[in-house]
Amino acid sequence: MAEPSRLRPEDRADFEAVLHHAMNTTDPRGALGADPAGRAAAHLRAHALAHADDIAAAAGEPYRSCLAVRRADRHEARSLLGPGSLLPALVVLTPLVSGTSAAALLLLGGLLHLAGALGPLPGSLVAAGWTLAPVAAVSGLVTLAAVLHTARRRRGSLRPPTGWSTPGWSGGRSCSTAGCCRTCAGT
Repeated sequence: MAEPSRLRPEDRADFEAVLHHAMNTTDPRGALGADPAGRAAAHLRAHALAHADDIAAAAGEPYRSCLAVRRADRHEARSLLGPGSLLPALVVLTPLVSGTSAAALLLLGGLLHLAGALGPLPGSLVAAGWTLAPVAAVSGLVTLAAVLHTARRRRGSLRPPTGWSTPGWSGGRSCSTAGCCRTCAGT
């Protein structure tokens, strides 16, 4: 038998945001508005925050489903373009290194040619510089396209769901389980 689900520390902020949203809906707000001093709302909020683990245990299956989806997303993020990969660094550094190398080789080959150096070295340096220049241009275009693609893909995930009024909501991928966290509540 599975042990009761405890609310994970990284989900505390999501729990508080969902609690805030739930307490500001029409039915609870009307019931809590009957208390003129406003202590009922504060007491209910404090009680819910103190018993967050019990609430997470009561919503055990949906919360476990949300955690499973989150684990799958983390595993998916460790792909070739994941944070631990060298490919993003290569994509960014290739145009810089090849462009700098092309400029240096063209300058050095041109200076040797002007100085009247004999042999094939000045011509080879200029040829190598002109070979690296298209590499820098093409890799720069690929890098620009990758940055634009990433920005376009992430732009939509920064918007809060309709009706969500909690400041600081950071977006993210949605789960198939509604209500287990701020990300899931947005579906």
